Amino acid sequence: MNKRLIRKVISVSICSVIGLTALGFGQTGKVEAHVMKSENKMKENKIISTGTKYLGVKYLFGAPAGVTYAFDCSSYTQYIFKKNGISLPRTSSAQSTKGVKVAKANLKNGDLVFFKDPGRPGKIGHVGIYMGNNKMIGASGKAVKISSLGSSYWKKQYVTARRVI
Repeated sequence: MNKRLIRKVISVSICSVIGLTALGFGQTGKVEAHVMKSENKMKENKIISTGTKYLGVKYLFGAPAGVTYAFDCSSYTQYIFKKNGISLPRTSSAQSTKGVKVAKANLKNGDLVFFKDPGRPGKIGHVGIYMGNNKMIGASGKAVKISSLGSSYWKKQYVTARRVI
């Protein structure tokens, strides 16, 4: 009698597992990947949202890390990412070594975009945050502003992009 009961319990359990898997409940890897993708999308949007709060803040070359009265390009990206739980080094050249390289055609919101320094051939001299529609936000010129990657200047200076999210 006990053996029959055990066989029935095992049979029902096996059928349940097969049934749940067929319904998609056994595909936790796909569910986890979807959740992770959603979390990354939210973080990308949060970085852009945080960044736009500082539009118009004065540009100051060598601005100290962590202040908000003025930014240079890399203190800005470092600050924005830190506010969103991601640590970056202080300089644009050091930031250009972090994360994963991204092709220009595959840029997503929140990717870091890097540009050469016209005064120092072969060196990274500027960083901004990609915000979709071929635009970036960053500290340059006189203030934090939105610029087009398609402008003749930025197009000519573009070097690479990195994803740190």
